[in-house]
Amino acid sequence: MKKQNLILGVCLGECVHVAGIMNFLRLADSLGYQTKLLGSAVSIQDFVSALQEYKPDIAAISYRLTPQTAKNLFHDLNEELRRLGISGIRFVFGGTPPVAKIAEESGIFEAVFSGQESLETVVRYLKQQASESTKQTSERQFAQTLVERIQQNQPIPLLRHHLGLETVEKTVENAHEIALSGVLDVLSLAPDQNAQEYFFRPQDMPNEGHGAGGVPLRKPEDLKAIYEVTRCGNFPILRCYAGTRDLMKWAQMSKENINIAWGAVPLFWYSELDKRSERKIVEAIKENQATIKWYAENGIPLEVNDSHQWSLRDAHDALAVATAFLAAYNAKSLGVKHYVSQYMLNTPPDTSPVMDLAKMLAKIHLIESLHDENFVSYRQIRTGLRSMTWDPDRAKGMLVASVTLGMFLKPHIVHVVGYCEADHAATAKEIIESCKLVQEAISFTLRKLPEVSYDPVIRKQKRKLIKESNLILDSIRNLGKGDKDPLTDPDVLAEAVRLGILDAPHLSGSGVAPGSIVTMPVDGSYVAIDPKTGKALSEQRRLKKLIKVMLK
Repeated sequence: MKKQNLILGVCLGECVHVAGIMNFLRLADSLGYQTKLLGSAVSIQDFVSALQEYKPDIAAISYRLTPQTAKNLFHDLNEELRRLGISGIRFVFGGTPPVAKIAEESGIFEAVFSGQESLETVVRYLKQQASESTKQTSERQFAQTLVERIQQNQPIPLLRHHLGLETVEKTVENAHEIALSGVLDVLSLAPDQNAQEYFFRPQDMPNEGHGAGGVPLRKPEDLKAIYEVTRCGNFPILRCYAGTRDLMKWAQMSKENINIAWGAVPLFWYSELDKRSERKIVEAIKENQATIKWYAENGIPLEVNDSHQWSLRDAHDALAVATAFLAAYNAKSLGVKHYVSQYMLNTPPDTSPVMDLAKMLAKIHLIESLHDENFVSYRQIRTGLRSMTWDPDRAKGMLVASVTLGMFLKPHIVHVVGYCEADHAATAKEIIESCKLVQEAISFTLRKLPEVSYDPVIRKQKRKLIKESNLILDSIRNLGKGDKDPLTDPDVLAEAVRLGILDAPHLSGSGVAPGSIVTMPVDGSYVAIDPKTGKALSEQRRLKKLIKVMLK
């Protein structure tokens, strides 16, 4: 928005509390408006004269005293506006909830803010995304594609949370409540494990396990029902887990029934590697790549969520950085234009904040080096699953701390992890509460955080991780044969896992990866360890040891 629309702000009558109107004007200024504050305790006569002099597009009035006095004040203001024939100015009000109720009843204001609204609501009004009052909602006020929704909400990141309760009926009911609350932009549907693996193979679905880990979706109409009840409130956009088998069919069904905002497909996972399906790793990579290509061909944004899967299994940080690049590289090679890159913080959980930021900045550096006119990525942060505790009070503290840390990365999306997730699946009440906690953390950080990329410790660690991750990528490239790009060749990628170039301690006994690597936190960063000496092992030495084993 060009700086052309003028907002005239005032504390009317005897009100001298300017903090609220100042915050509103600062926000408006950051969004491209011209703003002018008349001051505090401005009389109706002086205010009306200023309206005639400045002819603002919007007049913003604040009043934070008693409701009855406000009622008389608004009556007198309305009479004066009518007497002088002042029109064409949009009036908005901000004040305490009791006074806001009086303001709504006055009929003067097209928008009334009581301080109970989210920051996104105020931004949406200022961006003039709708012609109606903010008291009315319609789907056209809320962008229904990911990229447009991000643009609509800037500078505030979108909030995403998943939902998957033990029955379809409960999930539908809770999805409706979440939409009406207006706190969540992206609702991710979490099917149970039976649905993820057997939805399109009902004859093979086991009798036990229904509702385990998510909602027991059993027919496309279940998805449609959830989508339809969310066509209210702030009309959140929806997405759904990829499924651990028949990923292409899941993608097509999600597009048809929930207008999926973006897909999330792994590169290596949901296979024999993690036992979430029986797919052989080479076949899984091939099917996953085909699904990624389908999303690209249908113009749907995509996330390839491999990196944190390795970190959840205690992989060292250099490998996490390398696989983050590998995921984005494959997405771009398969035609994805809009890429969602997820940065899971606090994973492994004893990673220090400084080293966490360095690791994520290394990932960002490599991923965003791929940017061009045909490929752009959007940053999505989230709290690490393993860092959350069953204690709700401590979990709330961790959630807020983690999001505050993640805001240093300037995200476009915040994947909210409900504070109760270590104990049980979040209901609407807990999701709404978690989102409000996160909104407050985001509001705090938007006041301007320091630029952490200049920190010497972070810069040094970032450079080290980039160098070491490139050694891993070069080792994979060296496995290539023929004309195929080794970084996208399913056989080469599977071989990199088999040989231990890509490995993690939790994969021990998998039968696919060696699982022989030893990792430990050292000074807050996860590193490979020489099991014989117990000392940190540089990536160059680790890979040389592997080559020696391969040559035997």
